[in-house]
Amino acid sequence: MKDMILKKFEEVFGDLEGVKVFFAPGRVNLIGEHTDYNGGHVFPCALTIGTYAVARKRNDRKLRFYSMNFENLGVLESSIDGLKPEKEADWTNYPKGVMWAFGERGFEIPCGMDILLNGNIPNGSGLSSSASVEVLTGFILRDFFGFDVSNQDLALIGQFSENNFNGVNCGIMDQFAIAMGKEDHAIFLDTADLSYTYAPVKLEGAKIVIACSNKKRGLGDSKYNERRSECETALAELQKVVEIKSLGELTEEAFEANKSAIKDEVRKVAKSDFLKKLLPNFLNEKIKSGIFTAIITEPIGILKRWLSIVPIPDTPPGAILFGEVNIAIPNENIKAPIAITI
Repeated sequence: MKDMILKKFEEVFGDLEGVKVFFAPGRVNLIGEHTDYNGGHVFPCALTIGTYAVARKRNDRKLRFYSMNFENLGVLESSIDGLKPEKEADWTNYPKGVMWAFGERGFEIPCGMDILLNGNIPNGSGLSSSASVEVLTGFILRDFFGFDVSNQDLALIGQFSENNFNGVNCGIMDQFAIAMGKEDHAIFLDTADLSYTYAPVKLEGAKIVIACSNKKRGLGDSKYNERRSECETALAELQKVVEIKSLGELTEEAFEANKSAIKDEVRKVAKSDFLKKLLPNFLNEKIKSGIFTAIITEPIGILKRWLSIVPIPDTPPGAILFGEVNIAIPNENIKAPIAITI
């Protein structure tokens, strides 16, 4: 990969003088959907696939971008001055957004750059190619200009840029998992305070399989912002009757006692996102005690409660990581072996 992207950079930009090579991974989330912006827990891990960059500083204020994933767009030019989102800027709005966000934090970028990207994350796959580009840009800026920022800072800067430059109200999970990822580990992250624990994930002959549904995913053009808005509406209604900063602070008992404050059209959404916090809370104790037997997603309907997880002696055909879960659904109880489906 390195030789290929260096060769392409030389072809596009003329020579290799002053270049450096960078990489940022993609991510997959194992547990905790729509909880990262509700103050809940998530359990993502970084991937071996991601985004590669060849970059160098320029002697002027010009920015020149080229993506091997969008070669039909050619070289897209801009300036480090007056950064703003532009439709014609296409994918370069993501690295430009990070540059803008650094400026908002008081970090002055003194010169332009030539940047070539090549990613092996499938576009629209839900594996956070945009967050990978954001964190990657942060790596480049920190290295080139000596900015005093940690990897966690880079995650927060990436999230800020996506929220405020690109207009996607994402939570912190994607950028955090990418910036803070650790080999052979997932990250058990409390998004309320960004406390986290690295949990070993060594599968001993099994693999996490990421399946293609042929449904492209993009936060900006999906119902993601709508779902977040509904959760924020539910939170605002609840805050009239209970002192909380996020939905994730509620106990189940407190939610049941105060749910009438939520408007009917958003109550189901809020309930769903609150309940998705229950399983990570359970896993927290397993991780702390060194017992880690199963990773479970949500294959059956609208879940009201996760009750228990126990190992299954025999692996079902095609299972990746497996467990047995008691799921209480209105009018029925289901006890079923399940495997990760991502």
